[in-house]
Amino acid sequence: MPPARPPTVHQLKIVLRDTEVWRRLQVPSTTTLARLHDVIQRAMGWQDYHLHEFEINGVRYGIDDGEDWGEPPKDERRARLATVAPVGVSFAYQYDFGDSWDHDINVEALLPQQAGKLYPVCVAGAKACPPEDCGGPPGFEELLAVLADPQHEEHVHMRTWAGEGYDPERFDLKAVNESLSFIAARRLR
Repeated sequence: MPPARPPTVHQLKIVLRDTEVWRRLQVPSTTTLARLHDVIQRAMGWQDYHLHEFEINGVRYGIDDGEDWGEPPKDERRARLATVAPVGVSFAYQYDFGDSWDHDINVEALLPQQAGKLYPVCVAGAKACPPEDCGGPPGFEELLAVLADPQHEEHVHMRTWAGEGYDPERFDLKAVNESLSFIAARRLR
């Protein structure tokens, strides 16, 4: 009998299209796309208010919401990274079909799991995620312009709407990993 292969992790770079927002994550290769959705939500800073879908090599994965939009997506709960996304594959993740937050995901490496390390983990990233429901990339661009101009007539309103503490330049690796630790803890149960 051949020796068991050691557990691996997929290193993924996730880029929010048409922005400078990105994250580099390490997740167990056994992660389902449904769980990857949870990981992306926490790593990017989304609130999971909207529908989502993955597309890998022309195959759509997600949740069948019962709407008649053609062929329903394949069940994301049954698709594992190790099976559907080998090293070198790039695939898409769309969050919020109204605002169309499109993410490009590149499988950068397959790494051995480090003993005692909790996964998923974020190892790098840049910029804060846009606020929910700001209108997709065009709305986000407009929001950034308004926030950057204290003289703009909508500045006070948008500052309040986005949150006083919202800083589009800020990426807090520690906070992201604290959020991801809840998913890691669930894996251990």
